[in-house]
Amino acid sequence: MRLALPAAFAALLAVTPALAETPKVVASIKPVHALVAAVMQGVGEPTLIVRGAASPHTYALKPSDARALADADLVFWIGPELEGFLAKPLKATATKATAVELMEAPGVRLLDAREGGAWDPHDPGHDHGHDQAHKAGHEEVNTHVWLDPDNARAMVGAIADALAARDPAHADAYRANAERTAQDLATLDAELKATLAPVRDKPFVVFHDAYQYFEAHYGLNGVGAITVNPDRRPSAKRLSEIRARITALGPVCVFAEPQFEPALVDTIVQGTKAKKGVLDPEGAGLAAGPDLYPTLLRNIAASLKGCLAS
Repeated sequence: MRLALPAAFAALLAVTPALAETPKVVASIKPVHALVAAVMQGVGEPTLIVRGAASPHTYALKPSDARALADADLVFWIGPELEGFLAKPLKATATKATAVELMEAPGVRLLDAREGGAWDPHDPGHDHGHDQAHKAGHEEVNTHVWLDPDNARAMVGAIADALAARDPAHADAYRANAERTAQDLATLDAELKATLAPVRDKPFVVFHDAYQYFEAHYGLNGVGAITVNPDRRPSAKRLSEIRARITALGPVCVFAEPQFEPALVDTIVQGTKAKKGVLDPEGAGLAAGPDLYPTLLRNIAASLKGCLAS
């Protein structure tokens, strides 16, 4: 069943401590799994659905995933706009689970999706209020919310609340872990601000618009994306538009992603002064676990600085 967060917490609080056991927890993608694992440290470990270098944009549910969902007490995901493959199984298979949609977490800042191939510099998108976004739906919202560390802190709070409500016996442990994780994220945030400060004004192009929250949080100058939908090859018109954008701006970086076709980036930069780099928004090459999230953000920052400052 899929409940809004306040309703989900009310339902979970109905579980009496005497009957509560360590919950069986499932997380959709690696960044979500990392945050859940950090909150559950010392108590239990969540099961990850999208493993390895797979992308939620193209993922197909496996039988082992269906079994994990059928056994789950809690499922943490971003929402159906990102993990569309989970929408039906959460209703049909995860019948005893409470699904916590982290895009709905209190304090998560949502940004409007940018649809064009080229964007105006320093125009990260418009800020959606949480209530407004919930009422209007998320059809035009960028779903990569975890790449803003402030959003990650808000998500950690929602994760701890859901776990504590479902498992009151370990509530203190969940909340202590969440507090420690939030402090670690604040330290990481300060580190990344210092790392990225020298390249804030350097323009760059990404494979798809997965980094809008990272750009907005750190004041970076992303100017376009090769494709709107990573499931589909961009049109010749769009590729031409991006090449013209690169030529007009002068030397920039164009970033591929490990999950998608790298040859497109070669096509884009051919005949231009642009350099090539790689950005990974989900941790394709990283081992799953609580350390993945800070490593993911450090890797993105290092890749950006390494290409833009060279």
